[in-house]
Amino acid sequence: MSVVGDGTEREDAGVDEPGWEVDPDDESSAAVVAAVGRQIKAWREAAGMRAAEFGTAMGYSEDLIYKVEGGRRRIPRPEFMDGADGVLGPEGKLAAMKADIAEVRYPKKIRELAKLEAAAVELSAYGSHNIHGLLQTEEYARALFAMRRPAFSEDEVERLVAARVARQSIFSRSPAPELSFVQEEVTLRRHLGGRMVWRRQLEHLLEVSELRHVEIQVMPTSRDEHAGMGGEMQVLKFRDGSAVGRSEGDFGSRPVSDPKYLRIIELRCGIIRAQALNPRESRAFIEQVLGET
Repeated sequence: MSVVGDGTEREDAGVDEPGWEVDPDDESSAAVVAAVGRQIKAWREAAGMRAAEFGTAMGYSEDLIYKVEGGRRRIPRPEFMDGADGVLGPEGKLAAMKADIAEVRYPKKIRELAKLEAAAVELSAYGSHNIHGLLQTEEYARALFAMRRPAFSEDEVERLVAARVARQSIFSRSPAPELSFVQEEVTLRRHLGGRMVWRRQLEHLLEVSELRHVEIQVMPTSRDEHAGMGGEMQVLKFRDGSAVGRSEGDFGSRPVSDPKYLRIIELRCGIIRAQALNPRESRAFIEQVLGET
């Protein structure tokens, strides 16, 4: 609870919750948030309202209004922008900035990955240590980030979880991209986050595997031939015929687009898919693991 200008206590309705802080090291993100804050302040002053009055009308604290307008500490949530439009009357001009704000909320590296995924017409991925990010439930993702060492702060965990969940809009895109995942058996059996989180994650894999444009395969631990021993890898292909790939431990573990490097990653991904259980067998395998609990 916070005390606003009229002396009453009001909830900040989640606007001040973890995960919506400005990252001072992300200059491009900070610049966008600062610009949005200046616009909000300009419209407030043009309406002849003090920050305390604006906060009272919005149902937020005066302190939070200053944080948002200052653009240095607080990223305004979408509902804040909608409310500001209603109070200040700029005819949708503030609400129109919601897409820009939603994008810069996430770390720069993740924003760049999300842009690639949003443009891809085909994605092939192999996961060796945990479930691929696009396939993770929110609870599983939160458990993963919470167990990282050195430990992330609560704010960082929530920011990363939100970014990971937002990327999963790729499944509902139209036209739908072709998505292919190979998961190491151990990623299905490790109870990350506890038994209930793990069970829900397996159920989610089964749900996603029903999508016509998604294939999920399992690489059994019993295989004595395995082309993916070097670690995780992924290839994204685009409509213009270009592609980007990444292979853990190779090429500096950075995304590469050079055809000679892409050929190596694509070759490995293809062999891994051939060595893994096929999608029908994999679904039965996941059901079996789930049934063993």
